[in-house]
Amino acid sequence: MADSPRDAVPAADVLAVHQLYGRQSHAIDSGRAAEWAATFTADGRFRSPSYPEPAIGTAELTAFAERFHAGCEESGERLRHVVSTVEVRTGQSVETLRARAYLQIVGTTSGGEPRLHRITVLEDELARTADGWRVRRRTVHRDG
Repeated sequence: MADSPRDAVPAADVLAVHQLYGRQSHAIDSGRAAEWAATFTADGRFRSPSYPEPAIGTAELTAFAERFHAGCEESGERLRHVVSTVEVRTGQSVETLRARAYLQIVGTTSGGEPRLHRITVLEDELARTADGWRVRRRTVHRDG
């Protein structure tokens, strides 16, 4: 069933969500933990089956991203977050959106072949802030 016109998300907001996901991927892949955490609201929540506990709030999100990048450096592998097939839908109010996307995490080593670590589905609740759209709640689901 197609969305009705009143459920359509403005193109500018869809583009902003794509940009947000791009900023997130580049920040975490480059070890810019505070920048990655800033793509979430101050009370943002990140939950993934790959990690035992959710990260909640800016301090925990920053620490999570720092640990993630440190693990990559220890392993000598460069990881890339590849977000695709993004679907942006209306949220509970004009100040929120819902988004769903596929996330592939691909790793490479110096001179090595790329290796697919996992394919997941992102389910996000986004909030409009003074600084643009931010993730309020992210739930990651593994495929397969």
